[in-house]
Amino acid sequence: MSQPPRYIVFEGPIGVGKTSLARRVATALEYELVLEKAEENPFLERFYRDPVNAALPTQLHFLFQRAQQIQSLRQSDMFAPARVADFLLDKDRLFAQLTLGDEEYRLYEQVYQQLSLDAPVPDLVVYLQAPAETLLERVRRRGIEYEQRIQQDYLQRLGDAYLRFFHRYDRSPLLIVNAASIDPAHSTADFQQLLDRILVARSGRHYFNPVPFVPA
Repeated sequence: MSQPPRYIVFEGPIGVGKTSLARRVATALEYELVLEKAEENPFLERFYRDPVNAALPTQLHFLFQRAQQIQSLRQSDMFAPARVADFLLDKDRLFAQLTLGDEEYRLYEQVYQQLSLDAPVPDLVVYLQAPAETLLERVRRRGIEYEQRIQQDYLQRLGDAYLRFFHRYDRSPLLIVNAASIDPAHSTADFQQLLDRILVARSGRHYFNPVPFVPA
């Protein structure tokens, strides 16, 4: 019997439930948990108040944070731990392209290239998707104060950017999950069904729940 994936990454737009699900999977499989730690970014609250002026420091802080996390992952590779993460390094550029102006994005790219990031490639990426109205409802429900400024049009643009990104993504096996009508982070039945699919997912592209949204 083949081994389950040992490095699993959950990705998707704000409010889709990736962190809660990553925590639950890590607990179930007894894997190490690696989190994005967005709350440690001192510019994030400012970004939601003033996205034009705060986007660049917000993105650079996340980029440097990723670099430190990747270095830690590389240093611990000798122990070959199994891991679950709630972010994919590649998506940093997705946010940068969405939020930065042309000149700021060129500066971001220069910094990105200078860091020479070499992130471990996941054994499986689980891409959670949901429509913007569902994401907005979940963001409102979880009640983080600065996130209450998020508007549905921003979530729509973010969701579209994720769709385009994962439409082309081929670095790892990919499990695409329509998370609009299920709640694997809190429902035991939904979680067990999704976990079963995660444990058997191999090369290529897989789908869970109804047909997912596709880019226009």
